[in-house]
Amino acid sequence: MASRSSRRRTSMLSRAARVVEQRGKYYGDVRANLARIAARWSLVVGVPVTPEQVAVMMIDLKLARLAESPHHADSILDIAGYAELLDRLRRK
Repeated sequence: MASRSSRRRTSMLSRAARVVEQRGKYYGDVRANLARIAARWSLVVGVPVTPEQVAVMMIDLKLARLAESPHHADSILDIAGYAELLDRLRRK
């Protein structure tokens, strides 16, 4: 039998995966979306930004927010979602 904390962790990761899938319906293919963001950010900062770096920087943004509100569940869920996106980018 799985421990209570293990079930919560699995539940949170399952929710994050569902959020990623739902967002895909609105924002399109993960690769294409992160590539669009990377292209725009590259223009803003004046250096090339990769889709993988976009995912890492979004995780970092959520970590900065958690520094102020460490129990904010949405930020924790978003970090798991961006980690999922980063994993998808690296697998393909």
